[in-house]
Amino acid sequence: MNSRRLFTWTLGIGHWPLVILLCAFAAVSSSAITGLIQFQNINTALGLSLWQSESLWTENERDVGKRLAWPEESRTATLASYRLYPKKEMTVLGAHPHSLAFYAEKGKVMQVSMVFANRGDRASKSEMENDAKAIEAALKPVLGEPAQAYFGQTKKLRYKVKRWNWKNHAILLEMPPETYIGVRIMPLEMADHEGRAEGIISYHQLRDTLGQRVQHRPNGDVVVGEIPMVDQGPKGYCVPATWERYLRYLGIQADMYVLALAGGTKIGGGTSANLMLENVEALARRNGRRFDQLTMPMTPSNLAKYIDKGFPLMWCIFVDMDLEKKITVRAKERAKMTDWNAWVEQLKSARGVRKIGPKHIKSSSENGDAEVNNAHMRMIIGYNARTREVAISDSWGKFAEERWVTVEEADAMSQNDSAFWNVRW
Repeated sequence: MNSRRLFTWTLGIGHWPLVILLCAFAAVSSSAITGLIQFQNINTALGLSLWQSESLWTENERDVGKRLAWPEESRTATLASYRLYPKKEMTVLGAHPHSLAFYAEKGKVMQVSMVFANRGDRASKSEMENDAKAIEAALKPVLGEPAQAYFGQTKKLRYKVKRWNWKNHAILLEMPPETYIGVRIMPLEMADHEGRAEGIISYHQLRDTLGQRVQHRPNGDVVVGEIPMVDQGPKGYCVPATWERYLRYLGIQADMYVLALAGGTKIGGGTSANLMLENVEALARRNGRRFDQLTMPMTPSNLAKYIDKGFPLMWCIFVDMDLEKKITVRAKERAKMTDWNAWVEQLKSARGVRKIGPKHIKSSSENGDAEVNNAHMRMIIGYNARTREVAISDSWGKFAEERWVTVEEADAMSQNDSAFWNVRW
């Protein structure tokens, strides 16, 4: 028998104020009116000390990063990001997260992204469904029933979400079919605009802003600075991660997991660059930007047409791991170099490189061996006409933020002469 006592009421006119009061109390209890929820309760549900006040958006980002112990992933003059790839034993909202990240602008937290079972980490459909159920079960006792909604700025980037609002926070449970399970936390206004940042910078403003980001160094290096880093982690998300970096550099909100959905990224990685461009173009148009595909030989003078204006180039290549190791070692040597005439002489041995073609590589993973290819996307961020070098940047973490290759090496690894993309000016 139910232990709660049941009462039968005989109502007169004088009882109606009491009835109204009781109904109002019941509504508060059943729907968990969000204004009454304490941030500590949400922290408990998460299993993280995310909040320390009733507004995450007013907190100092460095304090939040230190409190969570999430490593700093990237920092520019105005933007910062923190990302943790958690160990297996860690759980958040009753499920194991594969990526925990938050983004900040001008010292304040702007958005939180948590990714659970996903295609890039070879999760099955049932694993994704189980994570979604666990997350919803953790949030409902605190936040009540979610609203059903759609989220995303374009048709290809649009997906179903379950949404809870608390104070000035929107908490979204993202469930793109057989792609990933994620939780995103953002300001209400941003969620109402489906992730679109407030306002669009005009081309004149953008031209001035990007032009100021170009660094001219005494040794002849011309490099685009202020490009956010995104570490793609242990998955083949080079194309989505690199496009996220480029879009955020232009002031467009983006996430590599959502972009992977648009680019048809396969289990374990592998994305169609052309399909990705098609969908990134739609996202860019919504934010007042367009992209061009370029055809040009790999020369410093050609690169200068774009780099000098503050435009890095998206670039499709084939990776040779032996060459990559040499490039990384050489980057350390270059950072200490003071005699640039001697450096030009030293680079002569790196100019006779053979063309790199497509390969299939068998790689080991926790889920068994997998066939992957050596196609890759990176950015060209600079050049040096004197040393005939090209500055490259990869979505592999801070060590790969800026490395240098000879023009001949760059030409050897390039997939073809039209493997460049750039924002249309």
